[in-house]
Amino acid sequence: MRHRKISRRLTSTTEHRLALMRNQVRDLLKHGRITTTLPKAKELRRFAERMITLAKRGDLASRRRALAFLQDKEVVKKLFSELREKFLDRSGGYTRIIKIGLRRGDSAETAIVELVEEKVSFRKSKRGGERLKRLQEFIERKKKEYGLAPTESKEASAEEVSTKESEIEPEKVEPAPSKEGSTSEESPQQTDTSK
Repeated sequence: MRHRKISRRLTSTTEHRLALMRNQVRDLLKHGRITTTLPKAKELRRFAERMITLAKRGDLASRRRALAFLQDKEVVKKLFSELREKFLDRSGGYTRIIKIGLRRGDSAETAIVELVEEKVSFRKSKRGGERLKRLQEFIERKKKEYGLAPTESKEASAEEVSTKESEIEPEKVEPAPSKEGSTSEESPQQTDTSK
């Protein structure tokens, strides 16, 4: 049974797991956002929130504990100056986990971990929006083909609809050619063979 087990093992030894968390927390604090698997993201949240809580205390002992874990003076300096001021009024929940789907190679669940107050813009993907744009164009073509209203004007008054209906002309129907192959509208001349 898994009762009273606080942390995840992440299929690695204790030393490897701590080194992994150290590197991920360091990168998260440096860049503001990282992408990783979902179990690692949930474990990373615990460590990152502890580091930010240490920074909010701001005393020398907290700085030394953060430096002992992160082992990077530049990240500790950023943590105790910039990030401390951003999260000083916030009592917790400094990170956000956003699920982004399955990884292509091994179908592992992936997630984005980001600092809540960090202003980082999303970059546009290489294929960003091409499929959606093609789908919207296809829908517009089909609506025109079937005579439906375009999607831009969702609400139209009754007067506008009645004027649009009066503008539509009925299609002219041409007579179909006869089965005998004659295309002229005149009736074929019958020849009398009973002479």
